[in-house]
Amino acid sequence: MRRFSLPIALLAVLAGCGPSDQISVEEAWIRLPAVAGRPGAAYFAIEAAGRDDALTAVSTPVAKRAELHESMAGAGGMMTMNALETVSLKAGQPASFAPGGRHVMLFEMTPGLQAGNETRLKLVFASGRELDVPARIVGAGEGAPE
Repeated sequence: MRRFSLPIALLAVLAGCGPSDQISVEEAWIRLPAVAGRPGAAYFAIEAAGRDDALTAVSTPVAKRAELHESMAGAGGMMTMNALETVSLKAGQPASFAPGGRHVMLFEMTPGLQAGNETRLKLVFASGRELDVPARIVGAGEGAPE
């Protein structure tokens, strides 16, 4: 029977967790609703490196329910919004969740949230991976944080 040394075994394990399996999420932020009791929205930039995956769910401690959505121009130029079950992520191709496009609708948000504070977003993927990322809270009329 052949034996592996600890350093070689450790390298073999770490090789399976390399950058090719990473998902990066940047610039996460939440816009508060203009009217109390209405939904807010979360936005971020996301990219899967090395292999395809799919975003299947998002949650945050500041909302009871979150749904993946996409806004698009409908008939007659009217904007429409559709719920999404998943968002496919192609390896090496960034995806954007931004106003006027894909976003996360946040329902029944915690009362009294203040712009300028920070919370967390938990993203769940088809591969079983989960990411917990910080998200800046901005007011209803404010743009994306810098």
